[in-house]
Amino acid sequence: MKQKTNPTQEPGMILTKTELNSYDTIIIAFSGGKDSMACVLNLLEAGADKDRIELWHHDVDGEESDLMDWASTRSYCRKFAEALGVKIYFSWKVGGFEREMLRENALTAPTRFECPDGTVGQSGGLKGKPSTRRMFPQVTADLSVRWCSAYLKIDVCATAIRNQARFIGKRTLVVSGERAEESPARSNYEVFEADRSDGRNAKRASSLRHVDRYRAVHGWTEQRVWDVIKRWKIQVHPAYRLGWGRLSCAACIFGSKDQWASLNAIDPKRVEKISNYEKEFDKTIQRKESVMEQVEKGTPYTAMNPELVELAMSEEYTESIFTDNWEMPAGAFGESCPML
Repeated sequence: MKQKTNPTQEPGMILTKTELNSYDTIIIAFSGGKDSMACVLNLLEAGADKDRIELWHHDVDGEESDLMDWASTRSYCRKFAEALGVKIYFSWKVGGFEREMLRENALTAPTRFECPDGTVGQSGGLKGKPSTRRMFPQVTADLSVRWCSAYLKIDVCATAIRNQARFIGKRTLVVSGERAEESPARSNYEVFEADRSDGRNAKRASSLRHVDRYRAVHGWTEQRVWDVIKRWKIQVHPAYRLGWGRLSCAACIFGSKDQWASLNAIDPKRVEKISNYEKEFDKTIQRKESVMEQVEKGTPYTAMNPELVELAMSEEYTESIFTDNWEMPAGAFGESCPML
């Protein structure tokens, strides 16, 4: 397949080994979840050069907070990268989700990102117009108010690319794991297009970057995702084994009644803190019900056991990434946070 200068959607489009390795760097947006994992395994099976691959984990809570995400996710991602023999770099908004949510007549925080030389770069947070949030992201497809995805993931990735000189004059491929099966909105995403950080038409030499976006598993079913994970005998994140169908934040704003009830069963202090923020803002995450009302109506997942709960809630993931006793996790094909 011929590489495009101005990429457009091609259903079922698959990049070949030669095309993948025509890029100087292949960045895979890696949450630690099944779809981003399938991207990694798919590219490796397609013959992508490991030395070109970088996993980028956008840390939702950053270094100063633990309000939203699973405590074990950072460690799980690092150990996955180590086990597969690929590089991993972390990036985050200073103060993470909580600082952005509490912003009042202030600028958004700077973005920080790990670099190959061991330093941590920083950009932003100095210009713009002060504004106020004082509310949780809203459950909608509009990223201007469902700001967690835009500010803590999408913008963080683009900022990290734009502010590293190593991408100037180079070809970079950004791979992400959105699948058409997840939602009508995601079914309309292009498989291959210029990334938002692309600068091949920039007027300044310091901004000249060739950056493409490739949704490597866009046409995959969930069954195919689990098949490749099983083939590689990867032990998935403990959240799936507890019953969660998708690895987003533990306290995802899209969480169902059963998910909130399950989280409350294993981490009631976190749910109480979120509930108190709802009261402080006088606006709930899901407009019609508070998180506590959802907890009361929900039923905790039955797969939760003390050992798995401890593993999920620990900052150190202690199990092996590979397992000879692979089992389909309890959350597979089950209830997932709805995607918009």
